[in-house]
Amino acid sequence: MIEQRLSEQRGAGNHGWLNSRHTFSFASYWDPQQTGFSDLLVINDDRVAASRGFGAHPHNNMEIISYVLEGALAHKDSMGTGSVIVPGDVQLMSAGSGVTHSEFNHSNTEGVHFLQIWVVPAEKNSEPGYQQVSVPDSEKRGQLRLIISPEGENGALRIRQDVRIYAGLFDGEEQATFTLGQNRYAYIHVAKGSVQVNGITFNAGDGARVREEEALTFSGGDQAEVLLFDLRPLEVNHPTR
Repeated sequence: MIEQRLSEQRGAGNHGWLNSRHTFSFASYWDPQQTGFSDLLVINDDRVAASRGFGAHPHNNMEIISYVLEGALAHKDSMGTGSVIVPGDVQLMSAGSGVTHSEFNHSNTEGVHFLQIWVVPAEKNSEPGYQQVSVPDSEKRGQLRLIISPEGENGALRIRQDVRIYAGLFDGEEQATFTLGQNRYAYIHVAKGSVQVNGITFNAGDGARVREEEALTFSGGDQAEVLLFDLRPLEVNHPTR
């Protein structure tokens, strides 16, 4: 079963310098039917104005992923990490027992568009950590490339949960089929463009919970950029943050 949720059904927050769309309940947006899916807690689709951003603030016991779609994002944290994340880069910060970080638009003239994703970790109060990798478009073109996994194999970043995240680019005749493991859930998020999944059309910002499907076929893309989350089969009501 593919339970689609359209882009316009997401929560919204416009703060002038920040225009955000929330796939799941977050901050002032609260919907008891949208409190994450399995261990996936947050997908925020954020657009940040030039020179603006999120000042230093704390997190703990969360796996926090930044995936830049356009522009450049500057990161600093209390572990001493400083980096600039651009399209093709994947950042994973394991907050663990506690970390403070900031995320700012690196440009003084252009906006930045990125996804911030939160995954609930399997262990609490572990040592904080930071990872970043650049994945060329050629490795995502017409296929689903593993970018995050518990084992960190094949160049993927290592996450502290039983979740695997794939990124793919699909255009024209490009097509790929993902076979789901027995008793696994999945979540689809289309970040850019449009694509068909098992014959269902998805546009930018659309997503879907997936249960009891053997395979997902991505085809008919129009400059599509897709994230696919392979998840434990959990039905969890996450508390308000």
